[in-house]
Amino acid sequence: MKVVVADTSPINYLILVDAIEVLPRLYGRVTIPDVVLRELANEDAPAEVAAWAATPPAWIDVRQGLLSKDPWLQALDSGEHAAILLAQQQTEVLLLMDDSSGRAEAAKRGIPTIGTLGVLRAASLQRLIVLPVVLARLTATNFRVSQDLVNQLVAEYEQSQLD
Repeated sequence: MKVVVADTSPINYLILVDAIEVLPRLYGRVTIPDVVLRELANEDAPAEVAAWAATPPAWIDVRQGLLSKDPWLQALDSGEHAAILLAQQQTEVLLLMDDSSGRAEAAKRGIPTIGTLGVLRAASLQRLIVLPVVLARLTATNFRVSQDLVNQLVAEYEQSQLD
């Protein structure tokens, strides 16, 4: 069985776009390091994200995050660092992470990753969400994505609705 480990960003944005419930529907349980939970509950986090983190749902497994002196991981923030180390301990794993540096480091370690957009695309393909609506909400946040990619995803969604 595949273990799904998440960094802060995908959870944060899925909460903000009201699509967090796609995670248990797509993956069952999701594991996060305790440092990720602290980042989600941080005083700088959006109110709805902090409220979610105050009482995470039962499908979230919080594990003690490890930190390493590995210089490649030191360059990442603590959530990404801990999520990669936690993912690295699993045999079959999928890492939810948006940060390009973190994803590159995970790839070097043989850890497959998917970001917020990939999760939303997967949810859309399973008809769990209306992708154009959710993407509009996402682009209204501080999430950075090119308009070309948004247009591609919407076009793919529209084509899938015809099939």
